[in-house]
Amino acid sequence: MSRVLVTGGAGYIGSFATQALLRAGHETVVYDDLSQGHREAVERLAGQHPGKVTLIHGDIRDTAKVRAALTDHHIGAVMHFAAILSVGESVHKPAEYYDNNVGGALSVLNAMRDAGVARFIFSSTCATFGEPERTPMGEDHPQRPINSYGETKLAVERALPHYERAYGIRWVALRYFNAAGADPEGLIGEDHTPEVHLIPRAIDATMGAEPLALFGDDYPTPDGTCLRDYIHVQDLADAHLRALGRLEDGGASAAYNLGTGTPASVREILSSVERVTGRAVPHSVKPRREGDPAALYAANEKIKRELGWQPRFTDLDAIVDSAWQWRSRHPQGYRSVAP
Repeated sequence: MSRVLVTGGAGYIGSFATQALLRAGHETVVYDDLSQGHREAVERLAGQHPGKVTLIHGDIRDTAKVRAALTDHHIGAVMHFAAILSVGESVHKPAEYYDNNVGGALSVLNAMRDAGVARFIFSSTCATFGEPERTPMGEDHPQRPINSYGETKLAVERALPHYERAYGIRWVALRYFNAAGADPEGLIGEDHTPEVHLIPRAIDATMGAEPLALFGDDYPTPDGTCLRDYIHVQDLADAHLRALGRLEDGGASAAYNLGTGTPASVREILSSVERVTGRAVPHSVKPRREGDPAALYAANEKIKRELGWQPRFTDLDAIVDSAWQWRSRHPQGYRSVAP
């Protein structure tokens, strides 16, 4: 079993990857600056896996500190989640996004080169594709990002083959579609400030928060609202575990699109939230947001074929219910009293 460094492992998807690694018997070192992640998430996982997870509070741009973490803990592989990720914010703050997402990733890769760590799993995004030319979107879809968030992730993807040729660092890049849901057992979940994802915002609206803004109901889709591919966060974590296995078995570097392949509209999400919670979702219709494509969903045949991955959460209500169970028990996120 590899000892794995998980950058951003106190964040939403990173904490679920850490959970999957621990359940599979790996020891993990979480490296996180806690600007968006939660110490409580790591502590909860450590409570279930005593002695198997360590938290290092640090900035990924501190190459010397990352290198020390790799060498001191005899790390065999890195899963890299640490990044800032608001598409809208990235349009107005490109300098911060390039500094954190590109500079930070290169810092981690340089530390790996220096420490002789040669397995890298990268948290990428469907935002590298930009406006879809066709759906579902396969790995061969042209990558033409329309915001700096997508550009920063693509810049790292483009660096990876060069690092492999020069330094022997093999890699897997996983391009997520819409991460959603929480741990059905209630241990960890989603906690962003501010919350930007549709499902928790819709749930919050049922609990008395401000009404949900629905951006555009005149798209060329069956109900006029955007279609997106919602994938449960535990299915995302399982894909990372399989990617690690591929690299450990000597498999070639590769990029994979990661989604269910079945899109849901914004109105279908609202209907699901209403079914699951038994409450109406207060909402208002706003004009379309610039840069929001009508439909984004994955072709996932490659990851199924090459990694044997299959999504376990294929029912939208099950995904929403896991988010509802977490949100209703933890209305203040990790600041709430544990269940």
